[in-house]
Amino acid sequence: METDNDKLQVLEVTRQLTLLLMIYKNVVEMNKILDPSFTLTHITGYVQSKEEWFSDIESERMKYYSCTEIKASVKIDGDKAIFVGQNLLDAQIWGTRNNWRLQQTMHLEKRNGKWIILKSVATTF
Repeated sequence: METDNDKLQVLEVTRQLTLLLMIYKNVVEMNKILDPSFTLTHITGYVQSKEEWFSDIESERMKYYSCTEIKASVKIDGDKAIFVGQNLLDAQIWGTRNNWRLQQTMHLEKRNGKWIILKSVATTF
């Protein structure tokens, strides 16, 4: 059953990732909200493991400067959720800095009362 509280929790955890933790390179806290087998699919189609992504963040091969939310929506079906967020992301990715018009589709699962991000797929909008 979908509740407003669940929607708020999903928004909170996804915003924590994109608007805060990625920018401050806080992979310790990111690890708490991402599934062990989390993957990030980049706009190029490259699917990156959590470990590789964290390594790129720590080495600043991927550096996130700021993120401004444009639009966000959440659909919940039982203990599964899909978040779709559109952001303006100022980031340097593998040597290229840009203001990316990024849409992220994140799949989440509720475990022990907490929403965990299973995967994120990035596209442009």
